[in-house]
Amino acid sequence: MLARMSEAAPLDPEDRKIITLARSARARNGVPEGAAVRDETGRTYVAGTVALDSLQLSALQTAVAMAVASGATSLEAAAVVTDAERAADADRAAVRDLGGPATPVLIAGLDGTLRGTVPAGDAPA
Repeated sequence: MLARMSEAAPLDPEDRKIITLARSARARNGVPEGAAVRDETGRTYVAGTVALDSLQLSALQTAVAMAVASGATSLEAAAVVTDAERAADADRAAVRDLGGPATPVLIAGLDGTLRGTVPAGDAPA
């Protein structure tokens, strides 16, 4: 379930930062989605959609892979800039694998406006 943000709950500056980074990755690379994750030390990893003949990864999967490849052991938060209404199950699974089920996934529109936040969630049964 997507939790809507209200005017009463301002966005944390660190969360705003990963949305901004995700948005700029999307625009810079001309890809459908941009994503950013923040690891347990505060480092950020930014990525866009990968669409090769031999490799297909969403922006969020790519950002998580970059974090893992750089030695991250956990995630504090993840953000995806997309025109989709929700974070894909596979994206949430990648975040959950590294950050755990409570890791927040921020979903923002193409203009960077936060549409909601969902936890990475439990693994599907």
